[in-house]
Amino acid sequence: MPITRMNHAVLYVRSAARTQRFYTDVLGFTTVIEHPEGAFVFMRAPASDNHHDIAFFTVGDGVGPSEAGARTVGMYHLAWEVPTLEELAAMRDRLAAAGALVGASDHGANKSLYARDPDGLEFEVMWLVPAEHWGAAEHLAIVDPLDLDAERAHFATVGLR
Repeated sequence: MPITRMNHAVLYVRSAARTQRFYTDVLGFTTVIEHPEGAFVFMRAPASDNHHDIAFFTVGDGVGPSEAGARTVGMYHLAWEVPTLEELAAMRDRLAAAGALVGASDHGANKSLYARDPDGLEFEVMWLVPAEHWGAAEHLAIVDPLDLDAERAHFATVGLR
């Protein structure tokens, strides 16, 4: 049987409640299930039809930061998709206001913002360029600086915003 999609991710964090507040306030997620004493929380993305998209399990403040990619194997980041460049621009402003925005890249086939949660775990918020506009970018690993305002102007000329 084929896999149809990624369904959810589960992350260990210092405080599930603190991460829950961040995902609610900054990304607009809603809580599906939460432990009354803060041991875990399951959350759904704003436009998701999934039961939950992410869960956080508390491991306590005494743990060190993730060393994935620096000293250990592990996950680099999760990517959350928004439906329009306008939504990506709004998310840029929200992430910046929260002090979470750490970068922005043009990958050709997608336009991406990079941010960190309260534990320093990186995530991406991206807009997927419609496939008919990928061209050669479909088969290239592009990492260019993102000029989101220029992308919005460019895609507005073809009726995409």
